[in-house]
Amino acid sequence: MFKKHACYLSICLLVAPLVATADALPVEPLPVTTPAPVDLAPVQQALAQLPSVCPGLAPQIDAVGQLRLQAFYQQQGNAPLWSAEERRQALQTQLQMLADDGLNPTHYSLPAADATANVLCTDISISQSYLQALQDLHYGRLQQSRFEPLWHSQPPTRDPNIEVLAFAATGLQDMAQAFDQARPSADLYRSLRNAYSTVRQQPLPHWDPVASGPLLRPGMEDPRVPELARRLISGGYLAKASSGKQYHDELVKAVKAFQLSHSLQADGVIGAGTVAELNISPAIRREQLRINLERFRWLAQDLEPEGVLVNVAAAQLSVYQSGIPVWQTRLQVGRAERQTPLLKSRITRLTLNPTWTIPPTIMREDKLPAIRLNPEYLRQQNLQVLDAEGHPLAPEQIDWARPGNILLRQEAGPRNPLGKIVMRFPNPFSVYLHDTPSQPLFTKGPRAFSSGCVRVEQPLLLRDLLVSPAERARTDELLATGVTHEFRLATPVPVLLGYWTVEVDRQGGLVYAPDIYARDLVLMKAMGSVL
Repeated sequence: MFKKHACYLSICLLVAPLVATADALPVEPLPVTTPAPVDLAPVQQALAQLPSVCPGLAPQIDAVGQLRLQAFYQQQGNAPLWSAEERRQALQTQLQMLADDGLNPTHYSLPAADATANVLCTDISISQSYLQALQDLHYGRLQQSRFEPLWHSQPPTRDPNIEVLAFAATGLQDMAQAFDQARPSADLYRSLRNAYSTVRQQPLPHWDPVASGPLLRPGMEDPRVPELARRLISGGYLAKASSGKQYHDELVKAVKAFQLSHSLQADGVIGAGTVAELNISPAIRREQLRINLERFRWLAQDLEPEGVLVNVAAAQLSVYQSGIPVWQTRLQVGRAERQTPLLKSRITRLTLNPTWTIPPTIMREDKLPAIRLNPEYLRQQNLQVLDAEGHPLAPEQIDWARPGNILLRQEAGPRNPLGKIVMRFPNPFSVYLHDTPSQPLFTKGPRAFSSGCVRVEQPLLLRDLLVSPAERARTDELLATGVTHEFRLATPVPVLLGYWTVEVDRQGGLVYAPDIYARDLVLMKAMGSVL
């Protein structure tokens, strides 16, 4: 442990001035010439004058990449690093294995052997591919902020350059170990990588699409039954084909298994949602594995051994202890037009017997139109009208066509949309985890019903896992009063809201989630997938 920390410290000392400089530099191609002091080592002189010394390589390296290369060579005594064939072959082997991580090895191609090439430029080119591969393997090839931004209550403090240089230093002695250290260690990542490694080397299966049609319930007859059976056989859910058009018990059982493994309501009823999931092509399914490896590379930086992890796509929450999921429950998340944001924060307090102050968007788009249509709506929903300072107003005195700066608040009680308890954490979206009276919706799938907040099934069981025994007893006492209380946790609990559409379950099977926010195809295109 001490040696590892000492290595990180030495790298920090090397990189610190370079990183500080990088912060002030735009990420763009290097200028045509950069004068280099004559006392620099040859490799540092070449790096300082890349456009003139290595004109073919210079456009591939931005200012940050140049500084990382300078630090890497300085760390290694400014000596060329890739003259030994054994080291180059070890690197080549690891680069090819990146295919199992869903990364394209051709993005990190090493320069071909050429006796006439500039030796230093060749060495720098190999180092650039090496460092970029480690960077992409650890943090992701794409910038998460461009595709699926994740808000942080506390900005990350890790310096990517320092970690990448630490991996790189290891690799010069043991290349396989360096790449394994760079690869995310989370089971979410490792298990999906194993699954993708197997799938990508197998020929793609073929199945014909299931035609759309009316709702198909168990026991009914439908001309689509034979094609449904063939599709389930090709997916491994049914052992043999059936004759006739009746949707019989064996086929219903297979459909329920399919629905369960695709985060659908496992009722055996075949509607538009089940047909849509049945008809996703094998090529797209394989690419889903690949892009979710990228998502897990992003999320790996924010995963903690203790805390709450939410998969928004699957509408599922897991509680982790010592890096192991110990409890799971179903959720209801935001609709496509009111998406649940992705974020990393800490649960700091519980609101017990909460009131509900209606957020501006919901008031504008939902509540005000309902009030205008039905003057009794406020009374029926137990809604109180308040001014901006929280003082009560008489509803009959409000011009509901132009209500001005008012608030609507629903008192605590069984009809309150927040139920009995709210788990709150700092974020700019006014989003939290909470109870709900809409319990029947938890049996549905997908479960995108809310306006952005996350409704939790069995929220008091979640509460039990967030607090100490003494805190649990005290919150039970406060809940019994029926009065609103704010209860601050003695120990804040990390919470991470992420988005992924496939993972490996504890039995080793793949479990898909509907892409409720239509993000998969965008990410596939950005990753350069060929379908």
